[in-house]
Amino acid sequence: MGVAAGSGEVAIEAVDLVKRFGETVAVDGVSFSVPRGTVMGLLGPNGAGKTTTVRMMTTLTRPTSGIARVAGYDVRTDPDGVRRSMGLTGQSATVDELLTGVENIELVGRLYGLSSATVRRIAGDLLERFSLTDAGRRVVKTYSGGMRRRLDLAVSLVATPPVLFLDEPTTGLDPRSRVELWDVLRGLVTDGTTLLLTTQYLEEADQLADDIVVIDRGTVIAQGTPLQLKDASGRAALVVTVSRAEDLGRAEQLLRTVSSEVHVETPARRLTAPAQGLGDVTAAAAAFADSGIDLDDLGLQRPSLDDVFLHLTGRRAEDDLPVEDEEVSA
Repeated sequence: MGVAAGSGEVAIEAVDLVKRFGETVAVDGVSFSVPRGTVMGLLGPNGAGKTTTVRMMTTLTRPTSGIARVAGYDVRTDPDGVRRSMGLTGQSATVDELLTGVENIELVGRLYGLSSATVRRIAGDLLERFSLTDAGRRVVKTYSGGMRRRLDLAVSLVATPPVLFLDEPTTGLDPRSRVELWDVLRGLVTDGTTLLLTTQYLEEADQLADDIVVIDRGTVIAQGTPLQLKDASGRAALVVTVSRAEDLGRAEQLLRTVSSEVHVETPARRLTAPAQGLGDVTAAAAAFADSGIDLDDLGLQRPSLDDVFLHLTGRRAEDDLPVEDEEVSA
C-alpha cells in the first residue's frame, strides 16, 4: 500500500519501474523510497537509466510498467497532483537568457496563477536566497554558469514544492560554483524539502545524500548510506605517514603491534594496515606517542565511493558508457 495523497512519511516512491523504448530496456525494475526531508542520490554513469527514471517520476515519460508516486500522488492516475507537488531542475539551465532574473521568476509565478504582489515577494525572496539580488535586473545571458544554475533552481521553487528532482544539477560548473550550489541544497533540506539528486560525481553524492541508490544498465545494483556502501566494498585502512624515511623500519614494527598486516610504501614514507575502526587509530596514536618518530599524518581511510563503484561494476565511474539517444540515456 502506498501513502495517501499529501500524507505519510514517504515523499518519493518507485516500485519495479520499467521503461522500454522499442527493443531497448532503459530502466529495468528500479525500486526505491525517499523519506520526507531527506536526500537520495541516484548514482551511475551515462546510459545507466538515471534521467529516464527521473522523467518517469516527474510525468515527462510514462512508465512501461511499475508504480511511481510523488508526495503520495501516482504518476499514472494523478499526474496533476504530482506536478503540483514537485519541482524539476534538468541537466541544463532552462531559464530564458533574454529575460532578467526577476522576469524569469515572475513569468513562472504568473503561469502558476499567483498574484502580482505574491510573485514580486517570491522573486525577491528567491533572489536573496540564491545570492542573485544584485544580478536580478540583469539579462540572464550575462550570467555565469553557476548563476544560471542557481536561477534555474530558484525558478523551480516558485511554487514552494515539497519535493525537488535535480538531474545532474552541477554538470559543467567549476568547483567553486559546485560547492556554492551544494550549500544552497543543504539549506533547502534543512527547511524540509525532499531531494532526489542524480549525479555522476561521486563526491557530490557523498557530500549531499542521506541514502544512495547505485544504478547501472537500468537496474539497481546497490543501495545504502554512503558509509554503508563504502564499508561493503572493502575494509577501512589505518594510514601512517612518517616525516623521515629512515624511521620506516621502526614505524613498521610499532604498527604491527596494532595490526599484523602492514604494507610499506617507501617513496611516500607511508604505511597502511587493515583497520576495524577508530579504535585502531587510537591504539596507533598511543604506540607512536613516545616513540620519537615524527609523523606527518595518522588517520583512518575508508574506501571512496569511486572504490564502491569499481567494486560493484568492475569499472570506475569515469569509464562512462556511450551516451545514447536523449530519451534513453541517463
